[in-house]
Amino acid sequence: MTQPTFSTPPAPDATCVALTRTLRRRGTVVLSVFALVWAFAGASGLAEAPHGGAALAVEIIAAPVTAAAVFLAYRKGAAPSPRTVVLPENWARSVGVVNVVELAAVFAVIAVSHASGHPTFVPPAIALVVGLHFVPLARLYDQWQYKGTAALMTAVAVLGLALIAAGLPDGSVRAVVGLASAVTLWASAYHVAVKG
Repeated sequence: MTQPTFSTPPAPDATCVALTRTLRRRGTVVLSVFALVWAFAGASGLAEAPHGGAALAVEIIAAPVTAAAVFLAYRKGAAPSPRTVVLPENWARSVGVVNVVELAAVFAVIAVSHASGHPTFVPPAIALVVGLHFVPLARLYDQWQYKGTAALMTAVAVLGLALIAAGLPDGSVRAVVGLASAVTLWASAYHVAVKG
């Protein structure tokens, strides 16, 4: 009787490992920097509140939280990603298209919101645009966790719209949407930095 043989999958080549690490690092940096931008947007809403000191606290905390995420991505002893990415053909071009569409949508949201006299809609609408752009990025970068980022950013947008409907002032909406978006993006950044 012959014993069954089991083949092990081939080890990924060095180029694939390097690309995976590079994409992980870039993803962490981009997520962290945009989390920082959202944190400052949220802090600007807090500055309008009676306790404006909270805005300064957010700003002071935001920079080291961002720096720590980037440090984790670039640290020397970082274990390689537990899996290498499998990228679709023309993935870089497709990522560029997604990002250009996102940028155009953000500018359109800002223009329409201000032209219609409803600037309060800017933060939740941008959060929605950002959330939706993670849907194709999840496939293009082979990062399943971006689906979670998309869902959370979309939920933040819906929360922001609910706060507007409830009659909350602009600053409060900006604070909630900004800080929730920042936390979402930082969580994604840390996940990509640590888990790959």
